[in-house]
Amino acid sequence: MKIELDNTIKQNIYFQLFFWPALFLFAVVRNYGEYDPSEFTDVVIYNFCHWIFQIIGANFMYYILFRRFFDRKKYFKFSLYLLLSLYIISVINRIFIVYAAEPFFISLPKDNLLSIFTDINYLLSHYTFPVISSTFVFISIMFFVRYKDEKQQTMKLLKEKTELELKSLKSQLNPHFLFNTLNNIYSLSLSSSEKTSESIGRLSDILDYILYKGQKKWVSIADELTIINDYIALESLRYNERLRISRNTELDFSNTIPPLLYLTLVENAFKHGAGKTMYDVEIKIAVKTTKEYSFFRIENTCESTYNNKNTGIGIQNIERQLRHHYHDNFSFFISQEKNTFIVEINTPAAYD
Repeated sequence: MKIELDNTIKQNIYFQLFFWPALFLFAVVRNYGEYDPSEFTDVVIYNFCHWIFQIIGANFMYYILFRRFFDRKKYFKFSLYLLLSLYIISVINRIFIVYAAEPFFISLPKDNLLSIFTDINYLLSHYTFPVISSTFVFISIMFFVRYKDEKQQTMKLLKEKTELELKSLKSQLNPHFLFNTLNNIYSLSLSSSEKTSESIGRLSDILDYILYKGQKKWVSIADELTIINDYIALESLRYNERLRISRNTELDFSNTIPPLLYLTLVENAFKHGAGKTMYDVEIKIAVKTTKEYSFFRIENTCESTYNNKNTGIGIQNIERQLRHHYHDNFSFFISQEKNTFIVEINTPAAYD
């Protein structure tokens, strides 16, 4: 936060170092040729004296009046202080020119202080309006820069928030899966089954994938399917004979997807399919990649009364990840046909 504040201060300083000299040079060039050389020198000095108070006035109005009163919607105080500030700055500017600047380059009778304070028309035309015009340009640019910075900051915060949410989503592998898998591996070890070491290896691969590849922005579909196979093999230990798995895979191109995208849907199919019924369960997985798109479809049997609106956080997380990575350039369909729950995802082959 401190670094960002320092960058904002530096940005404002650089802008003013460019803006005010440019404004002064513009005033000088605009008057060039309209006066003879001796008069032109006097005009440049007058412009310089006005320029000093334009800088002071513009910064005072923006950083004090606008930030403390206008931004806080204290419009009456802002208006009152604005008029008072314009008057005071104009008076001080005139006093500075009459008593501090003119004696060094021109011999003119000095206006008395009463005349300086009371000649409102002269103050408005020669002092107040120049301050107002330069301040208007300065504050307009500052508001534009501020709006741009605030928008960028908002986008950055939203991005950071989304990234944190995605990291959280990627860590939400069903803990029941880990608990049940460890129990199954423990049972296998007691019976001295040959599947014990194989199961431990598969679980290790899944955890490695989640901890490391799961934090990447993109992974190959082939890698995702490999870990899905390990996941299915471990879940199959729980359901024995009543689980049937069928796969139809056509990987013609090495497309990529966000990590855990398909795995979450497979986990959801087990959780709300095999995990919610005591009957035979069938899960069908179809994957196809082309040069243009990547297609994934998963079906699982479920109770005929199953409400697909109550699919848990898995489906919701998938949609949020798709929205984050692909914006609106994807299709995501959920349907139920009698006792079959279906999810389809179609995403671009390559996306950044």
